[in-house]
Amino acid sequence: MNDVVDSKVIHSGRRYCLHMTNVSDNTGESAVTKIDISTLTDPFGKTATYSAVDRIEYNIQGFTSVRLFWDHTTDDEIAVLPTGSGVLDWSVGGGKVDPRTTGDTGDIKLTTAGSLSGNTYDITIWIRPKA
Repeated sequence: MNDVVDSKVIHSGRRYCLHMTNVSDNTGESAVTKIDISTLTDPFGKTATYSAVDRIEYNIQGFTSVRLFWDHTTDDEIAVLPTGSGVLDWSVGGGKVDPRTTGDTGDIKLTTAGSLSGNTYDITIWIRPKA
C-alpha cells in the first residue's frame, strides 16, 4: 500500500492555487512533482517557465517536516514546513521568486521526512506562473 495522496487545483489563471493532502502508510514522498510549471500559462498566455510563491498554509501532523522546492540541478528551497500549523506569506514583497539556477525545470516538488503510518499533511500553495 502507498501513502494516500491527493492534489486539487483550487484556482487556475493569473494566480494558481493547489491544495495537497497526504495520509502516510510509512512510505512517504520523495521529490514528487506537485506543480508542473510547463502546464501553466502566465497572465499574457505564454507558457510558464518559473513561478513566484505568494503564500503557503500548512498543517503537518507526525512528519518531521515537509520540504517544498524548485527543481534544479541543485534544488532551490521554497520552504521546510515543520510539524504543526502555520502560514508563510511572501505576497507583500512580490512573492518568493524561483531563482532559476542551472538545470531548472521550474517545477515545484515535495519531499516528506520522518514518515510513519498515520502521519498527515494538508498544504495549500498559491503561486503566480511567469514566462
